[in-house]
Amino acid sequence: MSKIFARFVKEESGATAIEYGLIAALISVALIAGASALGNKLNNQFTNISTYLDKASK
Repeated sequence: MSKIFARFVKEESGATAIEYGLIAALISVALIAGASALGNKLNNQFTNISTYLDKASK
């Protein structure tokens, strides 16, 4: 039983997989936040352009 426990403690492949999963999750959160901010800025820009064109056509 102690040999199994010692081997389990030494094995790091599970920890490495968890670390890569956490890194991927953080990158995903950063990409989603960036895309959301960019989407909001683009929406505001197109709204401003639409308002400008409406005023210019009157």
